[in-house]
Amino acid sequence: MRWEQPGKFNKKLNFLISFSDIANIIRQFRKSKKKMKRRNFIGTLTAGGTAVLSAPFSGLENNFETFIKNQEQDFDQSLHADAIVIGGGLGGFAATLALLRNNKTVILTEETDWIGGQLTQQGVPPDEHPWIENTGSTQSYRDFRNAIRDYYRQYYPLTEEASKNPFLNPGDGAVSRLCHEPKVALAILNNLLSPYISSGKLILLLNHKVSSAEINGDFIKSLTVKDLQNKKTRKLSATYFVDASELGDLLPLTGAEFVTGTESKSETGEIHAPEIAGPNNVQAFTACFAMDYVPGETHTIQKPADYDFWKNHVPDLNPPWPGKLLSLEYTHPSTLKPKLLGFNPTGASTGETLNLWNYRKIINKNNFKTGTYSGDITIVNWPQNDYMPGNLIGSEQDFSKHFKASKQLSLSLLYWLQTEAPRPDGGNGWPELRLRNDIMGTDDGLAKYPYVRESRRIKAMFTILEEHVGQENYDKVSGKTNKIAAPFYDSVGIGYYHIDLHPTCGGVNYVDFPSLRFQIPLGALLPVRLKNLLPANKNIGTTHITNGCYRLHPVEWSIGESVGSVIQFALQNKVTPHEIRAKTDLLKEFQDFIRSQGIETEWPEEDKLK
Repeated sequence: MRWEQPGKFNKKLNFLISFSDIANIIRQFRKSKKKMKRRNFIGTLTAGGTAVLSAPFSGLENNFETFIKNQEQDFDQSLHADAIVIGGGLGGFAATLALLRNNKTVILTEETDWIGGQLTQQGVPPDEHPWIENTGSTQSYRDFRNAIRDYYRQYYPLTEEASKNPFLNPGDGAVSRLCHEPKVALAILNNLLSPYISSGKLILLLNHKVSSAEINGDFIKSLTVKDLQNKKTRKLSATYFVDASELGDLLPLTGAEFVTGTESKSETGEIHAPEIAGPNNVQAFTACFAMDYVPGETHTIQKPADYDFWKNHVPDLNPPWPGKLLSLEYTHPSTLKPKLLGFNPTGASTGETLNLWNYRKIINKNNFKTGTYSGDITIVNWPQNDYMPGNLIGSEQDFSKHFKASKQLSLSLLYWLQTEAPRPDGGNGWPELRLRNDIMGTDDGLAKYPYVRESRRIKAMFTILEEHVGQENYDKVSGKTNKIAAPFYDSVGIGYYHIDLHPTCGGVNYVDFPSLRFQIPLGALLPVRLKNLLPANKNIGTTHITNGCYRLHPVEWSIGESVGSVIQFALQNKVTPHEIRAKTDLLKEFQDFIRSQGIETEWPEEDKLK
């Protein structure tokens, strides 16, 4: 049964129910001696033995709304599928899509009302490598990117030049070749899932969070999830379970072995690891927001409650931060020396310094016909709103406390930009900046969920170390200069990003250095003990160091797609993912299978890169 209710009962109710449920509703309805107008009961039977109901309450007689509310309490709360995917971020989505296209059934849960994770609910345009248009990701990820461009061409009034650009970048943001609005990505993701929801292959449970797990030895039997709107729970059972949550929520609930924070140099041998481990030393997270610039208007927000604190806050880091957090000076990630940033919402050049306005710009008004936009729109995910005083990995109370405080930091940054930020003309503040709550789909204008850079990580059959992917460390152990990272015999994907660790809640400043084009080993996706749990987010078998290059958009998608594929292959061949890795013939067959599905397992030679 699919029950997905976006709002109160005065809106349309859309759900999938079984024939027995329909019969029960009719029996109860007759007993209550109420009448239903035929034109408001629309049943479309599907091959899967389900009915799709779409019933606007405005046309129902008497108190049918109350009846449905009461009836909901009697619905069967147990659901079963081939796989349960917890978390609708890019990894969870890709795992789900891989399973569905291979005719498996999936229940996908998402804690918010938006799927898409860091790309949508967290408001972060894709961070990608320079070869992304042709290689270094799965084919489905590149198809998704092209679908975003086509969406703008079909529905937005682009200029002729922009419309004809095969590599259209709606925002022309500096961070990516494809900076776009979160809601456009959301539309594409929802469209890709719609046929499977309609056919009954997929049950999508939005606003649901996992609360407990039932375990039998080294296997998960079921999970219990809570509806965050009505507080009711339901049990989900499956053959396989995927933890695609942003913080690795399933790991403590299932008793999976996991680590958090920073490993010591003696544990991993990594040359950039600290001497002493720090389990609570986790990278900063960010409450992102969107804003535009409306010349001639004033949009200054009310002074945030914690503004005076954040205005004077100096991060306590080693090496030291150069001054107050709310300023245009920060620590350069790779040199660790003070560096000045620029800010000018007109988009004008700020000389040799980066204009933060252009960094994550998602709408460049010049790509659209005159009059479409009064100004550009940009996403604020900058050093100035990285939240360092606390850690999200812990209790729900800790999460709520620190997320709330991070929102105060972001609003304080906006207020500082509107009132105190230095202007090129010698003045202070840009009151023309407008908070765009519609971009994030929230009342407060801030992202629905914090942008998480680091979560719990499984103890895996194989752990990716700095010596495998870090340029300096790999050159050292291999005794030569390398352009591609260490090869993995069990590769199930590829990716690239430099090792980029933001300041931590443990007081460590940036750790940022070059990496090599790398592979994703199957062993890093397999827990050391549990046999039917796989990770599909930032919770794979990396270290604190290597997490820094495996956490970005296309890599998370690749991880998820490989996880969904290995589950499908395991179900088809009646083996476990661990057995696939352990048996040479099975592994080769699996790798051939995923390559046929558009998953690259090796980087092209240097001369073939475009």
